[in-house]
Amino acid sequence: MARFWDELGQPSPRLPITKDAALFNQVANLGGRLIYLHTYGQRFVRPEDDGIVPQGAVRCTKAVSLDEYPEDSRYDQDTQTLRVGDGEFAPVAPEIWNYSVSSLQIVKSWLDYRKLKSDRKKSSRLDDIRPERWDFTQELLELLWLLEATLELQPEGEALLEEVCASNTFSQSELPIPTDAERQPPKTQSAAQVALLPE
Repeated sequence: MARFWDELGQPSPRLPITKDAALFNQVANLGGRLIYLHTYGQRFVRPEDDGIVPQGAVRCTKAVSLDEYPEDSRYDQDTQTLRVGDGEFAPVAPEIWNYSVSSLQIVKSWLDYRKLKSDRKKSSRLDDIRPERWDFTQELLELLWLLEATLELQPEGEALLEEVCASNTFSQSELPIPTDAERQPPKTQSAAQVALLPE
């Protein structure tokens, strides 16, 4: 991402596409792995996968109470400990705690949505509808493991990006222009339509 930092601030995606089929497949496989992680094992499942986020180094050293929403969370970088209500998780590397997408700090945002009194601005009255309880321990562990695995894949992704940029890539003029129909969003089926489909 650092390589194209300035370009990321401009509209319209710019994606270098290599003409090297083997390299293209390597990039596609890595992308599939990231999608697998970020959908919690629901998409791009390989035969050797079990449909769950692989366990990382982070462990729950003290479970979060299931009886009520936690009131706060704190991260101690020196001990690499994340405290959520009465629960504790470690070792949480600073890279995991600070991981952000478009300036949104993922773990902090996730926790803010789930604490007893959220500081987040409400978008509608629907924000007041919440589950009676969260399985904080398992769900937070899976998020931390997901980010841990994502960070482990970054060096491979950066190396592949360098290879792609150094390879023979397609120019814009070589790519087909999509038709108006192809530019339309995919049609989705309602729950009623899905229920009528033959098994």
